[in-house]
Amino acid sequence: MAEVFPSIIVLGIIEHLEAQTVKKSGLLWSCVKDFEKLKLIVLELQPLLLDAEEEQAGNHETKFSLAKLTDILYEVDDLLDDLSTRALRMTRNKKAKQVCIFFSKSNQLAFNRRMGPKIKTILNNLDHIANYMRKFHLEGGHGKIPVEENRERDHNAFCPDEVLIGRDEHKKAVVDFLMDSNVEENVSILPIVGTGGTGKTTLAQFAFNHEKIQKYFQLKMWVDVMSCVSSDDVDKVKNIFEKILESAGNEKVDFGKVIFGKKYLLVLDNVRIIDSEGWSRLKPHLIGGARGSKILVTARSEEVAKIMCRVKPYYLRGLDEDDSWYLFKRMAFKNGQEPDNEDGIVNIGKEIVRKCEGVPLIIKTIGRLLYFKNSEIEWFSFMNNELSRIRLNIEEGYILATLKLIYDQLPQHLKQCFAYSYLFPKNYEIDKSTLINLWIAQGFIKSSNEDDECLEDAGHEYFMDLISRYFFEKVTTDWSGEVTSCKLNDLMHDLAMLIAGSSVTRMFNVPLSIKYERDIVNKSTRHLWVGYDIQNSSYLAYSVSKAKCRIRTFLSPCYIEPEYMTEFDAIFSSFKTLRALQLGSRNLDGLSSSSFCKLKSLRYLDLSGINMMKKLPDSITSLQNLQTLKLCNCGWLEEWPRDFSRLVNLRHLDFNGCWKLTYMPRGLGQLTKLRSLSDFLVSPQLDSLNKHSGGLNELKGLNNLRGDLQIRNLGCGKDDVKDYKGANLREKEKIRSLKLYWDDSFGLSYDASAELEKLEELEPHRNLKKA
Repeated sequence: MAEVFPSIIVLGIIEHLEAQTVKKSGLLWSCVKDFEKLKLIVLELQPLLLDAEEEQAGNHETKFSLAKLTDILYEVDDLLDDLSTRALRMTRNKKAKQVCIFFSKSNQLAFNRRMGPKIKTILNNLDHIANYMRKFHLEGGHGKIPVEENRERDHNAFCPDEVLIGRDEHKKAVVDFLMDSNVEENVSILPIVGTGGTGKTTLAQFAFNHEKIQKYFQLKMWVDVMSCVSSDDVDKVKNIFEKILESAGNEKVDFGKVIFGKKYLLVLDNVRIIDSEGWSRLKPHLIGGARGSKILVTARSEEVAKIMCRVKPYYLRGLDEDDSWYLFKRMAFKNGQEPDNEDGIVNIGKEIVRKCEGVPLIIKTIGRLLYFKNSEIEWFSFMNNELSRIRLNIEEGYILATLKLIYDQLPQHLKQCFAYSYLFPKNYEIDKSTLINLWIAQGFIKSSNEDDECLEDAGHEYFMDLISRYFFEKVTTDWSGEVTSCKLNDLMHDLAMLIAGSSVTRMFNVPLSIKYERDIVNKSTRHLWVGYDIQNSSYLAYSVSKAKCRIRTFLSPCYIEPEYMTEFDAIFSSFKTLRALQLGSRNLDGLSSSSFCKLKSLRYLDLSGINMMKKLPDSITSLQNLQTLKLCNCGWLEEWPRDFSRLVNLRHLDFNGCWKLTYMPRGLGQLTKLRSLSDFLVSPQLDSLNKHSGGLNELKGLNNLRGDLQIRNLGCGKDDVKDYKGANLREKEKIRSLKLYWDDSFGLSYDASAELEKLEELEPHRNLKKA
């Protein structure tokens, strides 16, 4: 059974109840007393749940009760969110005749009669479970709220570049093998074998990126085998081969032609399952390279290595005692130095390191955990209590159990964020801003002020905390050194799966022949990733409707052909509680014009890559809870929907790569919650859509913009000083970088003084880092 975190839902419920939006609008006036009772119950539950969530790992009864309570709280949260949305629509559309009719006294009366009994039923169920929580509090819980760790945060110190401590001999051996030209066969294979967490992939990455290796091989390819193989795959070998082609950059060309006459390096990382028959089918495609070509394999199993080659595997053992202690010091002590006059804490640390059996991943994560427990008492308690529950061993099962133990020590606010990351496939490069915006959409991040000013900043702290504790591994950084993407270590992904359970479901390569009685989606599914052949979308529609689950995330980056979009339109009716949607397609044909109107709770919408969509559906502007709208690489997009200013909660708008768009929607400047805007397009005066476009003055009030901003087509609009002044760039103190692009096809004034005056009006805030 998955771990659940109802405390985060309680925070959302309290937020709704304290906002009093529903009360002020007059909705559910007959249920005021019920709402007061609801508020009292959830306020009482809030501190009790934190205790229960910590206890659930070792108490099945508590976990079961928390799961039931979570279902009820989700129902309460969805109800309040729906009411809040109705109230927002009512207050925003007072002059709209159809809205006035909808919220007439007769309709409100009918609404109260319909919803009143439902609220009372929810309250009774909630009170029943709350009684158990009160009993838990009296018998074993303490109702404590975890306090923030007292060790100062310095995320740069938390993220030392990945180094292979104690692996100098191994690094040299692998590089020497790869560069050995004195070989008989064209292609040589070296398996690196070791248990999870010993650093096989890190060693392979070191060799793959080594300066000498860069120059030695003409073609380099890397494939994470586990990321393209699942239990549902009909032909695993075919999937692996397709990934090799993709890595070579020539998916449509015969692989033999790609490697013919070239000295290549191929890394097959994380090979867990391959049989003799499968390898005999794959190997012939790989032997056509020039002499000196090499294949590097990382595997946990010696049997897999024996199948793939006759060469003795290169074994990666645990670190020795000295190297283990050196790595631990880097993670556990400030500046990597043993503290002076604290022999007790040092001796405890050495005892803990001896129990880690030299496994680098365990040493790093435990060391980082103890970094935040900076007293001898806390270290001693961890060693004698939590750590003693597990007989640490080099075997994989014990390593995963140890990681679970370390996870249990995480602050509560990080646990659900980490579990959610199981949504992404193995070896998937997760974009930081995307992940943070998804966390915000799910309500995992709560602001300390009413205006939600700090949501993104808090999300950044969460993200960097998980990186600093090695639950995430950083992948890329931007020009300023800020981390922009991450991946999950293979074992950490297994851990996330263990924690998330069936609440997070991923569907891959489901064959058309699959029988419908198989349940992949079930009632407890909240978050769904669909990455399979979309021809079986009818099975997806069947699974979702049968499970009657309250899905909050639906991410489907795969292309959906138009003939299957009608089935997705039917699925939309089951998505009334959806918070995040990614929909890959060539166009939106097949979706009804009112499809998006059904998604009233939607916070995150990604339609990137829909390259045949010329206009966004007007129904999108009915999504008044929408916070993130991504339209990247919609190559045919030319027109914004009408009434764009209705998206009053929009925080992020990204349409990078929409090259046919020539203007910004009128009313954009009213969206004062905007935090990021990929581009601002100055509209040509002769544009046929000019009456719907906004000028530079739309930027005037958007002073909460942050990150990177590009202003395009300067010189083709009204092009006067007043218009430039309207951009008000001097007040945008959180913009990091600014790029200005002029369109000289409209002709520029040659009055130097006039041009200089306009440029002066585009002067940015002094905090700007890059221009």
